[in-house]
Amino acid sequence: MANSKDPIGIFDSGVGGLTVASAINRLLPEESFIYFGDTRHAPYGDKSKGTILDYSRRISRFLVESGCKAIVIACNSASAMAYRELRKEWPQVPILNVVDPVVEEVLKLNARKVGLVATRATVRSKVYANRLQSLEPQLKVVQKATPLLAPLVEEGFAGTEVSKGVLTHYLNDVALKDLSHLILGCTHYPLLQNEFEEYLGSQVQVLNSANLVAEALKKLLDEHALRNSPSAIAKQQFFVSEKTPAFKATARLFFGKDIKLEERLLPA
Repeated sequence: MANSKDPIGIFDSGVGGLTVASAINRLLPEESFIYFGDTRHAPYGDKSKGTILDYSRRISRFLVESGCKAIVIACNSASAMAYRELRKEWPQVPILNVVDPVVEEVLKLNARKVGLVATRATVRSKVYANRLQSLEPQLKVVQKATPLLAPLVEEGFAGTEVSKGVLTHYLNDVALKDLSHLILGCTHYPLLQNEFEEYLGSQVQVLNSANLVAEALKKLLDEHALRNSPSAIAKQQFFVSEKTPAFKATARLFFGKDIKLEERLLPA
């Protein structure tokens, strides 16, 4: 039986999920968490569904065996390709993906034309377009695969002329003209949010999934009576499948201190 004092498990292909972990830490500072970044295999967006599912299953097993009371799939590609299968494999563990909170938010907005920028895997799955248009058939949704952005973030190029040039190349697409909203469909992309907003201007609302996921997690924990005591002292553990300078630097940016980073290969 899960205990409210147990940690939350959070995983991503690399540094992108730190945007989600940081938002969770701000909203729920009393909650401990275990973060796993699969940096050895990042990014997931150019991999097959079977490969993404395999990695996601192995990481989830590690988190469950580490005593996590809930799991957050802080990766859009893994959310699109593995969420349903993980729910079936661990029905006793509340599992949250990063897609559903964003879809729910878009439906509350007076959206006319929604753009999605994401990895190839997420775009290929059509998970956002299918869910949004099944609930709001008149809504226009356009997708754009932007496969170079996640590797740039993983290598520490966010906020440089390199990332700005690549982003400009992608957004200079006629299909993305006249948007009312843009979904950042990869958890790496909030690290480029200022650049997106600078390019698109104030007429386009850029949706960052991290805060929406944190709110959804709070609701999920309440529904399962798993919220920790507000006075609890939280602990954070960070695991990666391969240590990288960019991961440690990004973690320091979000958490304001050097973190203890442990290297752990994916379980078999």
